[in-house]
Amino acid sequence: MAIDVVVVGLGAMGSATVHALARRGLRVVGIERFEPGHDRGSSHGATRIIRLSYFEHPSYVPLVQRSYALWREIEREAARKLLHVTGIIEAGPPDGVLVTGTLAASRQHDIRHEVLAAADVMRRFPAFHLPPGDVGVVQPDGGLLEAEPAILTMLQLAKAAGAELRSGETVRAVDPRADGVRVVTDRGTIDAGAAVIAAGPWLKKLLPNIPAPLHVTRQVIGWFEPSDAALFEPGRFPVFMVESRHGIHYGFPIFGEPGVKVGLHFHRDETVDPDTSDRTVSAEDEAIIRAGLALALPAANGRLIKAATCLYTMTPDGDFIIDRLPGAPQIVVASPCSGHGFKFAPVIGEILADLVTKGATGHDIGRFSLSRF
Repeated sequence: MAIDVVVVGLGAMGSATVHALARRGLRVVGIERFEPGHDRGSSHGATRIIRLSYFEHPSYVPLVQRSYALWREIEREAARKLLHVTGIIEAGPPDGVLVTGTLAASRQHDIRHEVLAAADVMRRFPAFHLPPGDVGVVQPDGGLLEAEPAILTMLQLAKAAGAELRSGETVRAVDPRADGVRVVTDRGTIDAGAAVIAAGPWLKKLLPNIPAPLHVTRQVIGWFEPSDAALFEPGRFPVFMVESRHGIHYGFPIFGEPGVKVGLHFHRDETVDPDTSDRTVSAEDEAIIRAGLALALPAANGRLIKAATCLYTMTPDGDFIIDRLPGAPQIVVASPCSGHGFKFAPVIGEILADLVTKGATGHDIGRFSLSRF
């Protein structure tokens, strides 16, 4: 059987892409070097935030709006709930990057939101402790995604639509050819019409000549025992992002596992090799997360129940890369997502399927072009 597309990497973006391509009737092979849902990259764990307003830049909003619709389609197709609306609060100084960016995107795209003074935030959500001058932007449509179940669901749907999925297989090279691509793995070679590279932290190793200055950073997440678990139940407590002098901490209500899950966006911003990154969590790592808890959520600053690491693959500007490779348009690159991509997986899968089948997409992805470097 001739292969139309090989998708390299089956994390969030790769799993969404094999699903989107298989649904269009293409003959797709998806390759994952570990097992889907593995804990060495950027897509594992129980939860990820989804939010409509986007402090990073308003141009992301139409994409995440489409992504909400596609997550609901996936849920219907699989008869499995993956997106849980809890509301989200983004709090901090009124002139900080988080609040100003969120308000700009909310106003530009007419997203439902409410601005609360610090005292009103604490009345509505008693777990929070905010300085008197801070404000909170509440979006009722924010929430969380079940991360590993989402990946496995998209892969199951892709397989049911005819995709061939391979795990425990490492891609060594992706070589453009006159009639498509040749993908070389530790098990052999695959000739196909096109390839989508969604290898996350391993992107630069696989495509060393990609014209983008990328670096991989190590992140740490902790689950903390609250003094009063009832304060952090979904329905009473939202997904949150809080900016302070320590940076932007983010976290979740208690969901699916014990404890309040919290991290510092970008953590120490330490550059690592994805194959040798330290996956143990140190006292210093814990202290970095606790600094935000002590300030904003003292009721969650209890015993560390567990901790985990993951990786961000960063561009200098923090925006995504979604583009065809210069000189080899049959190779499409999807990454890195700079630590905020999971929520977009279905729409990015749709975009990548467009690029493979049509050479272009109706979605606005000009911000994500390789030519900006």
